[in-house]
Amino acid sequence: MAFLGNPSNTNEILNKFGLTAQKRYGQNFLIDSNVLEKIVKSAGITKEDTVLEIGPGIGTLTQYLCEAAGKVIAVEIDRNMIPVLEYTLSDYDNITIINEDVLKLNIPELVKEQNNSKPVKVVANLPYYITTPIIMGLLEMDAPIENITVMIQKEVAQRMQEGPGSKDYGALSLAVQYYSQAEMKMIVKPNCFIPRPNVDSAVIRLDIYDNPPVQVKNRALMFRIIKGAFEQRRKTLMNSLSHSSAYKTDKDKIEAALVEMGKNVNIRGEELTLEEFALLSDILGQ
Repeated sequence: MAFLGNPSNTNEILNKFGLTAQKRYGQNFLIDSNVLEKIVKSAGITKEDTVLEIGPGIGTLTQYLCEAAGKVIAVEIDRNMIPVLEYTLSDYDNITIINEDVLKLNIPELVKEQNNSKPVKVVANLPYYITTPIIMGLLEMDAPIENITVMIQKEVAQRMQEGPGSKDYGALSLAVQYYSQAEMKMIVKPNCFIPRPNVDSAVIRLDIYDNPPVQVKNRALMFRIIKGAFEQRRKTLMNSLSHSSAYKTDKDKIEAALVEMGKNVNIRGEELTLEEFALLSDILGQ
């Protein structure tokens, strides 16, 4: 089976199976072998590794992963892609294809079954519309994951690395920074895909911490407070949290907590660091 990382081989497969990119699944097919090789290299994959790939599509990146890894588990939501994957990956005996929605999948259970609960490396070319739920899901479910290397919209990758005071700093930035060390690996231009997306993409790698960089007594409470703080980001933290669906409490309690922290009571959520959100959570959780 020829490698799919070029336009002619990709179009041949699409024509053979009568396929077009499905907008509802955010499908864009990579057609640049250099980018594909760099993704595998960025993820640091060796024959010792088991890789969990999310959204393999027609198997373009999957072929490169199968070449590099000991084992690949590919989770694909679109059942129309399953016969295509069986065809494009027929040369490999180290691939397991699972037709599931990754958001409904019990990843810790999957890793237990497929890899004896040993940590996996996650690699994905993620649809833009569902990037945040997938990454948040992977981070929050405490699955045995060593690192996550994903191709996503450039702006979202930048948002993951933003600090306090930036307009792009938010709940995603804080979650990524609590769970992992993020490093942007490369920018990928629209001409590397068919069909071409309207924006630049980026490959970012998240190395999962053994221990988070901040200590907090109740992690779930902290993230509810963070979510509430950014639901109406132009409002003060006190106003946001007193009207939040994620975390609601009296203004008096929030004001007292901010005073105890030595903060201005009119501060906005976007001005607090991860450490300060942890401290706020510990005070409000008492």
